[in-house]
Amino acid sequence: MSNFLELAKTRRSVRTFDGNMPSAQVLDELKAFADNIENPYGAKIRFVFLNAEENKLSSPVLSGEKVYVSAVTSKQEHVEEAYGYSFEKLLIKAHELGLGTVWIGGTMPREKFEAASGLGEGEFMPCISPLGSTAKRMSVKETLMRKGVKADFRHKFEELFFVGDFETPMSEEYAKEHGIYDALEAVRIAPSAVNKQPWRVVIAGDKAHFYEKHDKGFTTPDYDLQKIDVGIAMYHLESQLISEGKSPELIVQAPAITTPDQMDYVATYKI
Repeated sequence: MSNFLELAKTRRSVRTFDGNMPSAQVLDELKAFADNIENPYGAKIRFVFLNAEENKLSSPVLSGEKVYVSAVTSKQEHVEEAYGYSFEKLLIKAHELGLGTVWIGGTMPREKFEAASGLGEGEFMPCISPLGSTAKRMSVKETLMRKGVKADFRHKFEELFFVGDFETPMSEEYAKEHGIYDALEAVRIAPSAVNKQPWRVVIAGDKAHFYEKHDKGFTTPDYDLQKIDVGIAMYHLESQLISEGKSPELIVQAPAITTPDQMDYVATYKI
């Protein structure tokens, strides 16, 4: 893998497409890739590619899209983290193949997408993404939406990353001195629902402890969207470390760190 951070930096959420169907060759390559996606938890995530016209599918926040991919799963341990990790892996590959994408978790006629995705007993479909060539100009709708969610804004390093405990914010200088800046910057620029960036990471020795900072309104009876976001961030950290020739190892063992209110431990990477 070339430098993951550089690849991730070139990607943005795309909501305005050029109205053309992606090439069959590119879609076939992406489908083959999707069939072989694995996650550290071994959770089963099923990807379904959907022709928008044939299935009469659309989203009020998109224009010009011809194809969607949905990701379907069912209740299992750590399913949200696995889901975020796996779907982000697919969308990064789509970006690498020249396709525009955007995570969509709410602004869609959900029942139509669920029916088209062929949900089985006990399955649910938290998110979808369109796939297509980015239009030369953003629609007015997209421009306003990006402004509304402050799409280009990201929290500062010191707000997301900590050393040893939540009392000690991490500076960019500290991260650079300890060789972890690129990996954490890859986390910082990751996409998230309504750009809330709900992940917090405490670096303690050779471990990166991931936490979820809860906001109201992101939990359904089946899943927690913000925990899916943490899974996205975990994929970014792991991918950047691997691109640097390192071998990060995922473990789930909560450290003895005092956590602030509305903050839950999710996972740890040995880095």
